[in-house]
Amino acid sequence: MRSYEHQHVVGFEETNLVGNVYYVNHLRWQGRCREMFLHEHAPEILAELEEGLALVTIKCSCEYFAELSAFDKITIRMRLGALSQNRMTLIFDFFRRQGNGEEIVARGEQQIACMRRKSSGLTASPIPEILRDALQLYAEI
Repeated sequence: MRSYEHQHVVGFEETNLVGNVYYVNHLRWQGRCREMFLHEHAPEILAELEEGLALVTIKCSCEYFAELSAFDKITIRMRLGALSQNRMTLIFDFFRRQGNGEEIVARGEQQIACMRRKSSGLTASPIPEILRDALQLYAEI
């Protein structure tokens, strides 16, 4: 199964007093992975965001399997779980790289709705074709 990959090295600022990664950082890394995907595979969406498109996270979760510490090298793999008229579900797998191998340390999910900003507020909007096409390359199904 093909996944979009984002690399990250854990910094001290992402750890707590005990020395392990504070849980909320995994959610932050999901967002960063998603942003880098847009930058690399659908940069045209950036102009649409300036013209009223909104990618609204409506659900976000993460399961934790192992602790991470400062300077751990992680790979975040993102893939498309589901796609509908104006919603997409993205799946994130977090792997710690060690030597020649890796271990899964967390798994997350986000559901995102495409909306348009109007004078009356946000309204549902179809997923832009350029984004839909880019995501299809990383579909589970």
